Amino acid sequence: MGKHKRPARLSKARAASALTLAAVGATVLAPGGTSKAEASSIPTRALQIAASKMGAPYQWGATGPYRFDCSGLTLYSFKRAGKQLPRTAQAQYNRTRHIPRSARQMGDLVFFHSGRGVYHVGIYAGNGKILHAPKTGSVVRFERIWTNSVWYGRVTD
Repeated sequence: MGKHKRPARLSKARAASALTLAAVGATVLAPGGTSKAEASSIPTRALQIAASKMGAPYQWGATGPYRFDCSGLTLYSFKRAGKQLPRTAQAQYNRTRHIPRSARQMGDLVFFHSGRGVYHVGIYAGNGKILHAPKTGSVVRFERIWTNSVWYGRVTD
């Protein structure tokens, strides 16, 4: 019986991922919507790759392809898009070009901090939302940014 349930869950996950990719990529992938350079930027591709992992379970220390922690998801997504990032959220923050909130774009990294230490990272998805692997017991998902204690970083091509 377990074998029969798994494909149904996978089908639902694939359908959700396809819808997510369509929502995330609609303005990027629509013919004539943007230039090829913009559509193929590393941050845009990384966001699309992360969106394809919607519903994947959180696991501390996991870097994919089926389970992720927060920095594991960003590491995996950017690596598949063609850019190496360090393993931890703090090291990723140290490696990015820091930008103000007013300059953030889809595909930028959002770093949650307490004092001077970074404790969480997600990928900015527009409209005040991130795509991230939140915590134990949860899955990769979109979520509204819930605090002002965030910094933004851009991974440069």
